[in-house]
Amino acid sequence: MTKEIALTETTYYILLALRHPNHGYGIIQEVEELTNKRVILGAGTLYGAINLLIKKKWIELYSEDKTSRKKKEYIITKEGKNAFNLEVVRLKELLSFSKLMGENNG
Repeated sequence: MTKEIALTETTYYILLALRHPNHGYGIIQEVEELTNKRVILGAGTLYGAINLLIKKKWIELYSEDKTSRKKKEYIITKEGKNAFNLEVVRLKELLSFSKLMGENNG
């Protein structure tokens, strides 16, 4: 896998919400719950991100209920988990250097 740029916060939370099969409205609800309603995804933002993540092969269609409003469930792929884990490593590195700020303000 090539080194990717930093994930957006929206992408990070969508991938996290897709650690188990989830549909669009479920993703929106889970992101709101995870962030204590700090991040609220609009439908346009969510489905634009879903389409991009499918193109990147970071998520895939898990199931589609063709009888009930064609509700689709998605799930993270191995490539998506790799991208997510790289982001976690990047964020941990950022946090590890944040202590330097305290050392320089003394």
